[in-house]
Amino acid sequence: MTAETVPDSLESRAGARRRATLIGALAPLLWASLALLTTAAQPLPPFQLVFLTFSVAFLMALVKWRLERGRGGASPLAHLRLPWRVWALGVGGLFGYHILYFNALGRAPAVEASLICYLWPLLTVLFSALLPGERLRAVHVLGTAIGLAGAALLVTRGEALAIDPRHAAGYLFALGCAFWWAGYSVLSRRFGEVSSDAVGGFCGATALCGLAAHLLFEDWVAPDAGNALAALLLGLGPVGAAFFFWDWGVKRGDIQALAALSYLSPLLSTLLLILAGRASASWVVAGACLLIVGGAALAAGGLFARRRS
Repeated sequence: MTAETVPDSLESRAGARRRATLIGALAPLLWASLALLTTAAQPLPPFQLVFLTFSVAFLMALVKWRLERGRGGASPLAHLRLPWRVWALGVGGLFGYHILYFNALGRAPAVEASLICYLWPLLTVLFSALLPGERLRAVHVLGTAIGLAGAALLVTRGEALAIDPRHAAGYLFALGCAFWWAGYSVLSRRFGEVSSDAVGGFCGATALCGLAAHLLFEDWVAPDAGNALAALLLGLGPVGAAFFFWDWGVKRGDIQALAALSYLSPLLSTLLLILAGRASASWVVAGACLLIVGGAALAAGGLFARRRS
């Protein structure tokens, strides 16, 4: 290897990492539509919605696999032949997160529960220090903390939090939700050799778990045209493609920058609600915008820096 090929190799790896980070960043952009589409899907019960949306995500993956098979690729069943640890992480991550999230919102006020859940990007940054080859940098922690402050301002609308001991169970579920998704994101990096196509199988299994929980705990609600369209869009975007993008990003990209960029999701979600006439613009939203964008820029500032040997 010549001296000239060393920086070229470093630049190539840096470029691949940068592209993977940008692909992963598509997930928070899609998650921004989660609140708007979820409200449009009401009054469908939570587990029924999990079943419908993850079924759409699985069918989307199945279509992709069939098309690849027609071009000489692997059979769809090949994507499902995975070690049990991979299945446990994938299905446990997706379904477990939703169980904790629904219980948090059902047992505590939405403002406090949502804010506690938004601890997951900061926890992801902290947990990432345990990954091989990763270093915890001050700019990542500071940028993510600034993003959390912006999310707090956005969720609370600048008002004081009303922590009530009566909702302690809901707060614990929300905290578990934050730890759960952060752990799932970081542990996914440990299975970097597993193709992101495996997420399709996780979605199918999560849909079956949602159906079982729905049959046990809920009554079926017949969706109207609006509910059905919202469920379809959820399955295609924030509950479908977003998980494939996120898996690709956390396995191959800058997981710390991705965590900071995830605070763009509540900001864009609020802006969508404003555009849809379901929320109003204010100076609080503007201040949250500055904090979140500034924090994300600080944490991801080195993403496009040219690597030197």
